[in-house]
Amino acid sequence: MMNVSIEMTLMPLNDNYKDVIKDFILSIRNSEFKVLENPLSTQIYGDYDKLIDLLKVEIKDVFSKNEGIMVNLKIVNGDRSNYKPTF
Repeated sequence: MMNVSIEMTLMPLNDNYKDVIKDFILSIRNSEFKVLENPLSTQIYGDYDKLIDLLKVEIKDVFSKNEGIMVNLKIVNGDRSNYKPTF
């Protein structure tokens, strides 16, 4: 098993963006993974293969239901969910 940390930003390019973002985040929250949110992005932590499988389904779902959706992903090797700045 290889743990990763993924930061996601979903950016719908339409007037209904709030509902699209809310539905996407709720679908991610309902997963088995640790999810942290802030006003700019959502972070999700867990096994690489399982996370990628989840994101393939959820991103495809939001793409199939909406036009003009952009997703920005940052993937870091390792679980960074407990990171605390030391400065």
